[in-house]
Amino acid sequence: QVQLVESGGGLAQPGGSLRLSCAASGSNLGIYIVAWYRQAPGKERELVATNTNGGSTNYADSVKGRFTISRDNPKNTVYLQMNSLKPEDTAVYICNARRVNVLGVTINYWGQGTQVTVSS
Repeated sequence: QVQLVESGGGLAQPGGSLRLSCAASGSNLGIYIVAWYRQAPGKERELVATNTNGGSTNYADSVKGRFTISRDNPKNTVYLQMNSLKPEDTAVYICNARRVNVLGVTINYWGQGTQVTVSS
């Protein structure tokens, strides 16, 4: 019963930066693996970055060295810092949180998405 609401998207210039936020409500974010996905026009949804309960991170090759995922558990918020933006980063960015329940079933929660456009 987690609700996720993204914010921070918008227009950025190539080489610029944006920080996306994902505010969670309804549960303690600390028990979830959180991630950012993106979906560009004509493409399938792509996993961008993952942050585990223990703080380990993983990134798509296309964003390594440029994007950073982080979390602030007391604020129940996930962030995606995006630097050195490229036009190909243009997409709808979607926040995800997941956990495995006592029966071993994975439960996923998704935000509504926020548009990021990188253009000069």
